[in-house]
Amino acid sequence: MARAVTLGNGNLLVGLDYRGLVRDFYYPHVGHSNHVSGASGSYLHRVGVWVNGTLSWLTDSDWNITIDFKGCSGASSVVAVHERFGVRINFIDVVHNEKNVFLRKLTVTNTDDTPKEVKVYFGQEFRISESSRGDTAYYDPRVRSIIHYKGRIAFLAHAMLENASFTEYSIGLFGIEEKAGTYSDAEDGILSGNNIEHGSVDSVIGLTISLTGGESKTVYYWIAAGRCIPDTHALQQDIIEQGPEYFIESTINYWSAWKKKEKREIQDLPEVMQELYEHSLIVIRNHVDHDGGIIASSDSDILNQGRDTYSYLWPRDAGYTVEALDRAGYTDVVQKFFKFAATLLEEDGYFMHKYRVDGVLGSSWHPWVKDGVTRLPIQEDETAIVLYMLLQHYERARDLEFIESLYDPFIEKAADFLCSYIDTETGLPYDSYDLWEEKYGVSTYTSASVYGALIAAAEISGILGKRNNAQKYRHMAEEMKEAILSHLYMVESGAFVKQIVHENGVTTLDETIDISSLFGIVKFGVLPPFDVRVTKAVEVMFEKLWVSESGGYIRYVGDNYYRTRQNNPSNPWCIATLWVAQYFIRAAKTKADLEKPRKLIEWVCARASGTGMLPEQIHPHTLEHLSTSPLVWSHSELVITVDELAKKTIEFKKQERGM
Repeated sequence: MARAVTLGNGNLLVGLDYRGLVRDFYYPHVGHSNHVSGASGSYLHRVGVWVNGTLSWLTDSDWNITIDFKGCSGASSVVAVHERFGVRINFIDVVHNEKNVFLRKLTVTNTDDTPKEVKVYFGQEFRISESSRGDTAYYDPRVRSIIHYKGRIAFLAHAMLENASFTEYSIGLFGIEEKAGTYSDAEDGILSGNNIEHGSVDSVIGLTISLTGGESKTVYYWIAAGRCIPDTHALQQDIIEQGPEYFIESTINYWSAWKKKEKREIQDLPEVMQELYEHSLIVIRNHVDHDGGIIASSDSDILNQGRDTYSYLWPRDAGYTVEALDRAGYTDVVQKFFKFAATLLEEDGYFMHKYRVDGVLGSSWHPWVKDGVTRLPIQEDETAIVLYMLLQHYERARDLEFIESLYDPFIEKAADFLCSYIDTETGLPYDSYDLWEEKYGVSTYTSASVYGALIAAAEISGILGKRNNAQKYRHMAEEMKEAILSHLYMVESGAFVKQIVHENGVTTLDETIDISSLFGIVKFGVLPPFDVRVTKAVEVMFEKLWVSESGGYIRYVGDNYYRTRQNNPSNPWCIATLWVAQYFIRAAKTKADLEKPRKLIEWVCARASGTGMLPEQIHPHTLEHLSTSPLVWSHSELVITVDELAKKTIEFKKQERGM
């Protein structure tokens, strides 16, 4: 089940599913150490209601549940209705913008005319540091709360009704020794009160609400996260003294101010675009760690279908994300990322496959030895795009001191590596993995990104007065451009190749139509969108990538990633569709020319979930989200594309006025 909502503050990131239940709980880094998700997919924080001798958890089908991301306010809104019980629960959920606290406000309503007693239960299933071994949970009478802890991680769970703490609790084993979990202790409406357990443990707290006909009462529930138990005690004291409502309201106020921090000229665009634009910025921000790392996705459910999650920093994905944040005016977040990225760069000037947000190398499937030959297991475009985006950042922020501070530790080292990693016979980069992480060779996209990065390095070097480097990088870039047009453009077909493959001493061309090949040529400035080679490639390539059944564009012909059936079309991607839209925006010569990219953006907006989440892929028949959701890269491209459309719309409007 993909995530309906993500809530975060740079240290704590919580993911809710479409039943409004906690499925992800990252702390103290965004994307590293998910203390709830399990490989079996069975871990979650439960909410249940007991009425007239019957208990029903929100996972039960008897509950009619709707969930929303409360007007881009940084809060989620969940409405759960149980017709037979005559109970409605309205949730407001936040992660506080400063304190590491996840809070839920529950308004519990008796929808019947007759009085009733309702018990509300909250179950905590922590898997601290992504391992169920050695956890401890206990009732702490000093703060009248449940504490889960292991090592340097501690969580405090508490609930209150009308300033009174929860009245029942129990702690026990979960998923070991044939124990289903302590949550089953609530089935008779009475918790046993066991006050400590260790190993694989869970806990349940409960409180009783007496409601007259039609009456509503408010319950507050929270989890405080700390690096030690005293930290959680201090947070508990803050919440009690200031009141949980203060924490909720201050969070909503913060996000309302954050999204209005910079003035954006998108008011002439359709409302659905404006809303998803703002929502995307909050989704993106929730996936940025306090140290500057940006993860691809917090949705851990993909672990159930593969070997790992997307909760890593890919320099490529992050490069597009900082472009989106830069366009929206969030310079502080962007600069923190670039500083962090500089610390990840290998001594020889390149990035490895991916990283954890604590600065440690992430998992990988790229080998150092291929066909018996030692080869660098990198995706060279990842190094190139971060360097390329630094120039884009400077052109927006004009912060000379910041760019200069990164010149020695990052810019020069990365640019020198790109210059050294070139095949002198062809003038193209040496082999590396493509941006889709699948093919090893010399791809058009990677080559174009290296060209763009070397031009950026030349520009920055010139600005800083480093003339020798500026000349060297520009010369290497121009040679790279010539090599791209000589070796990667097929005059006969009018298309750009996917890549050149060197294998067992034989060189072949992979002529697969790939959206990235053409996009890279335009994105990184190898050729302008009006160049005849580009327009010819558009005619040849775009038609073959369009999915007639569902709309949208695929990555490349024959893409099998998450393809549900072999006879189905490949899955359209939000990223690919938005890239096509970006091309048509750049190529537009009249206001009428913007209609096509506008419709493509609207197609992507229509594919967002009811809570505004964009996935990686769309099923070509059912239109359901495939792979991971949300995908930060999809949201980033949405922001970039909407921004480009808005700017081009304003440009044409000025032309109409003769300005």
